[in-house]
Amino acid sequence: MDAPVTETGVVVKLDRGFPLVRLADDRELRCEHATSLVKGSDQRAVVGDNVRISLPDGHDKGIIEETLPRRTSFVRKDPTERALPQTLAANFDLVIVAQPIEDINTRRLERELVLAHETGAEVMVVLTKADLMASPEEVEAVRARIDGFVGNDELLAISDRDEASVQRLAGIIADGDKTAVLIGRSGVGKSSLVNMLVGSEVQKTTEVRGDGKGRHTTVSREIIDLPHGGRIIDMPGVRGLGLWDADEGIGAAFSDIEELAASCRFRDCTHTSEPGCAVRAAVEAGELAPSRLKSYVRLREESAQVKTRREEAERIRSRRGHPRRRR
Repeated sequence: MDAPVTETGVVVKLDRGFPLVRLADDRELRCEHATSLVKGSDQRAVVGDNVRISLPDGHDKGIIEETLPRRTSFVRKDPTERALPQTLAANFDLVIVAQPIEDINTRRLERELVLAHETGAEVMVVLTKADLMASPEEVEAVRARIDGFVGNDELLAISDRDEASVQRLAGIIADGDKTAVLIGRSGVGKSSLVNMLVGSEVQKTTEVRGDGKGRHTTVSREIIDLPHGGRIIDMPGVRGLGLWDADEGIGAAFSDIEELAASCRFRDCTHTSEPGCAVRAAVEAGELAPSRLKSYVRLREESAQVKTRREEAERIRSRRGHPRRRR
C-alpha cells in the first residue's frame, strides 16, 4: 500500500468545524488532527501555524501530522486549568491591541500590552470608534491620557469617517507584508476595523447598542488577506487574560518603571516598603502615577504565582511519568 501524500500548509481558520489549511498551491482543505496530537492537546494547531499534513487516499479530510516550530505565539494561561498555557495564534509580526476610545479600560490595556509584548512581535494600540468623539481635540485628549500606558508603542485612533487613519494602519501592516493579530474584548469594534481595512464587509457586525457599545460577533479565528498587502488575524473577544511566563512582557510594557528600578538601592526591591526605592521616589515626586506602580506590582506578583504553580505542576507530572507539556 502506497504511503499517503504529505504537504505543508498554513492554518487559516479555526471555527467550530475542522481547521482550514491553505496549501502551497492556494487550495484550502479541512483537516483533522492525527491521533498523536489529539492525545497531546497542547500540540494542536492554532491559526497561523505551519503544519505538515498527510492526504490519505479515500479520506475526505487531510490529517495534521505535525505542527512546525513557531516564530511567535500569543499565549495566555488556560482559563480552564490552573497551570497550563493556551496558545491562541502563531507566526505573526504585529500585535494590534484594540480599545474603544470612549470607554478605555486601562487595567485591561496594561494586561493586553504585557501579553502582546511577551510574544516578541511588534506592538501597537488602536483606539477604535473615534467617530463617536465630539471633536479632534477630544480624541487628542484621550490619546494624551493613555500615552503613559502605551510607552514606546505606536498609538493610532481609527474612524470610518477618517480614511487617512485607516490607510495609515493598512500601510503599517502592508510594510514588510506583515501578519497582524488583532486582540481586544468583545464589542470594541474589531470586526468593523477589519472591514475598513479590507474595504468590504468580510466580517459580520451588529448594530451598536444605545449605550454606544458593540455586541460580540466574531466566533472564529481567521487569517484575512488585505488588498494592499499583509494579512490580519481577527479573533473572538478574549475575556480571560491570565498571564503565562510574562516577565519579559511586563518588563517591556512597564519599561519606564524598569528603568527607574535600576537605580533602587536593592536589586531585589519590590517597590513597596524598602528604603532607597527609586520607583517610589518617582511616585512621591509626581513623575509616576501611583496607579501605574500598583498595576506593575500586582502583575509581577501574579506572574510569580503562576510560575510557582507551573513549576509545582511540572514536578507532579514528572513524578507521574508524564512528559513536560509544550506550549
